[in-house]
Amino acid sequence: MLHDDPSDAEIALEEGASTLHGQVVGKLRGLLLSGELPSGARISEADLCRRFSVSRTPLREALKVLAAEGFIELRPNRGSVVAPIDPVEIAHVFEFKGAIERQIGLLSVVRSRAEDRARLERVHADLGAAETHRNPVAYTGLNQEFHHCLAKAAGNPVLLQTYDNLQKRILRLRFAVNQNLDRLDQSFIEHEGIMVAFRAGARLDLAERLEEHNRLTGEAVLKALRDQDAGRSGV
Repeated sequence: MLHDDPSDAEIALEEGASTLHGQVVGKLRGLLLSGELPSGARISEADLCRRFSVSRTPLREALKVLAAEGFIELRPNRGSVVAPIDPVEIAHVFEFKGAIERQIGLLSVVRSRAEDRARLERVHADLGAAETHRNPVAYTGLNQEFHHCLAKAAGNPVLLQTYDNLQKRILRLRFAVNQNLDRLDQSFIEHEGIMVAFRAGARLDLAERLEEHNRLTGEAVLKALRDQDAGRSGV
C-alpha cells in the first residue's frame, strides 16, 4: 500500500529496506521530503534517536546515506544540517548536465555491451512497474539507476564519475518532483522514447531525447521549488 505522506511511507531505495538501517534511512528521508525538516535546519541527533527509538550509531549511518544523496550536509564537530537549496545553482547543474546527457546518447549506442543492454532493459521494466503501481519513491531510485546504466554504457569513466556526482546533487529534488504523479507519468513516457532510440541504435535521436528529458526534468524541479517558496510566503 502506498501512502500520500512520504513521512509515513516505507521509504528505502537500497537493498535491505526491512533492516533497521533501511528503516531509519526511510523515515529520515520521509521527514526531509515532507518538509518537516526544512532546508537549512539543524539536525538534532538526540531528538531523532528518541523519535525513531534507535541509538546514535544507526542514525549516523543513515545520515551518511542521505548526505551522499544531497539531503544533508555533514559538518565535523558542528553537527549536521539539511542542505540548503539554491535554485540558481540547480538551474546551472541541469544546464551543464544536458550537454553530458547528449554525449551519453552519442556514445552509449556504439559502445554498449550485451550486459549493458540487458541491464538497461531490466531496469526499464522495473521502472515501468513502479510507474504502474504509482510508487514515486521506487521510481526515483530506479530512474537514478537507469541513467547510471546509460552513462556507464558510454564507456568513459571520467564522464561516468562526473555524471554520477551531478545526479547525486539533484536526487533530493527528484524525490520531490516525482511525488507529482502527472510528472512521473510523463517521465516514463520520455523513458519509453529513450529506449526506442537506444534499441534502434539511433544515436542522434537518443542524444536529443536525453537532452530534452533532462530539460523537462529541470523545468519541473525549478517549478516545484518556486511553488514551495510561494507556499511558504503565503502567495
